[in-house]
Amino acid sequence: MTLSAIETDELTRRYGEHTAVSQLSLTIPQGEIFGFLGHNGAGKTTTVSLLTTLLLPTSGRAAIFGHDVVQHNREVRRLIGYVPENVRLYNDLTVAENLRFLGELSDVAYLDNRITDILGLLDHPEWRDRRVGDFSKGMRQRVGIAQALLHQPEVLFLDEPASGLDPEGQRDIGRLITTLNRDFGITIFMNTHQLAEAARLCTSIGIMNHGRLVMADTLDNVMARFPDAPSLEDIYLNVGANEREREAEAVL
Repeated sequence: MTLSAIETDELTRRYGEHTAVSQLSLTIPQGEIFGFLGHNGAGKTTTVSLLTTLLLPTSGRAAIFGHDVVQHNREVRRLIGYVPENVRLYNDLTVAENLRFLGELSDVAYLDNRITDILGLLDHPEWRDRRVGDFSKGMRQRVGIAQALLHQPEVLFLDEPASGLDPEGQRDIGRLITTLNRDFGITIFMNTHQLAEAARLCTSIGIMNHGRLVMADTLDNVMARFPDAPSLEDIYLNVGANEREREAEAVL
């Protein structure tokens, strides 16, 4: 029986009268690369903040491998890694110094060996003593992923991992995501606007619209449901148009 890496049950987050995430119920099995799609303001980043214990839900619940994100938040933090869209690093420190600082805060065992292993995984052991302030956005993004992997998480959350990267950088990040999932069994939850990237990398997807989950399934099932659609982008636009029509009918 496949374990559920992530489960939510009517997970909701409100800010005053605005509902950012509304009654989200979702199950993501262990070992998936899950692409979370939606327009700006759809609730994707808020959802990730709830799942990574950075925000408290207004109502509903969420769990990582059965551990409630509110009641067992320390255990959840040991199980997850998180890479925001804009990775925060200390520009005056080297890559190793940045990784060592975070690793010491997280009580990572055999830290120097772990840093060596991760830089090898990134195929950039030569970065160890380079100053982060000299790095491009794509290089910084990979260092951010290295930070998130230090404590060997079972679930990795990525917020727009390829945003602002050139084609080579997007390719490298995509290869790394595939490697982490295939070779290390890490479940990936990825917010992305890059629909071609989602179609290439993801095993399952969910589509958010104004805080509501309007579709969630394996990528193969989604493509089979829309046999005439030439791409995931066309499916996404079609689902969005149908949802807008439904909302308009509800108002009437």
